Amino acid sequence: MLYEEALMVKVAWYYYFESMTQQTIAQQVGISRMRVVKLLEKARQTGIIQFKLRQTGASRLEVERQVIARFALSDAFIVPTPPPGAVVNESIANAAALYISDRLGENAFINIGYGDTPNRILNNLATMAEQPLSCVSLTGGVNYYLPDARSNVFNAKLFLMPAPLLANSPETAEAMRNEASVLDISRMCSLAGISVVGIGAMHESATIVQNGILSKNDLTYLGMHGAVGDILSHFIDKDGRLVKTPLEDRLLAIPLDALKALPCVIGAAAGEAKVAAIHAALQGGYLDVLITDEATAAKLLTHQ
Repeated sequence: MLYEEALMVKVAWYYYFESMTQQTIAQQVGISRMRVVKLLEKARQTGIIQFKLRQTGASRLEVERQVIARFALSDAFIVPTPPPGAVVNESIANAAALYISDRLGENAFINIGYGDTPNRILNNLATMAEQPLSCVSLTGGVNYYLPDARSNVFNAKLFLMPAPLLANSPETAEAMRNEASVLDISRMCSLAGISVVGIGAMHESATIVQNGILSKNDLTYLGMHGAVGDILSHFIDKDGRLVKTPLEDRLLAIPLDALKALPCVIGAAAGEAKVAAIHAALQGGYLDVLITDEATAAKLLTHQ
C-alpha cells in the first residue's frame, strides 16, 4: 500500500533520524505505540531501513515538511505519484482511508464531502472498518454518498442531508435549509471529530459537471468571476475567498466558515488540473491536513 509505505518512512525518520521515542512518535502521528512498533519492524524487513533511509522516501518526507510549514497545516501525507494511466483519485482515496482509519476511535462520527475522491474514501473506509462507521454528509446530493457496486461489505451508517446538492431556486434552497431533517444533519456535522473533503477543479472532468449538476457554460461563468475551484461545491478564488454568484444561493452544503471551524478537516486531492484549486483551499485556511501525491505537492510549493 502506498499509504503504509509512506507511513513507515515517516515513523522510521522520526525514530532513527530524530531520536524520538516510540510513544512520542505515536502521539505525533496519531496512531498507537504498538502500530509504531509494527511499522518499524516492517520497515526493517522490507528494506526501507538499510542503515540509511531510501532517497525517494527522504525526499518525499522533505516535501511533506515544506508543505506543512508553507501552509500552516497540522499534518500532511504525501504518497508516491501513481504511474501513467493509473487513477490518481483511487490512489489518494486508498491513502486517505488508511490515514483516517488509524485515527478513528470507537463510535466515531466523520463528516464526508461531495465528490469522486470522498466517495471512494467512504467506500474504502466502510469496506475495511471492523466496527460500523457513522458518516454524516456535508452537502445535499444523496445518491453520491451511497455505496458503489464494488463494495461487497459496506460497514457504515449514513446520516444524509435529505436534499439535492443544488436547488431549483434560492427560495427553494432556503426552505430546505430550514427543514427539521436538514437542520438535524447540520447539527450532527458540528459533532464529528474528522471531516473529509475533496477539492474540485475548473475542468469538464469535475464531478459536479460529470453528474450534470453544472454545465461547461456554468464553469465558464464561474471562471469569469474569478473561481479557480471548489470545496463542497462552494467556488473560491485564488486566495480562497468565496465567489458569490446566484449558484451559491441555490447550494445545499454547510458554509465555508462552518467548515473552517470544524476540527481536523482533511483535504484529499491530487493531479495537475487541481493544483490551483488545492492551492486556493490552502490559502483560504480550510484544511488542517492535506493528502496528495508527490508531483502535486511539488507544484503546490511553486504555485503563484
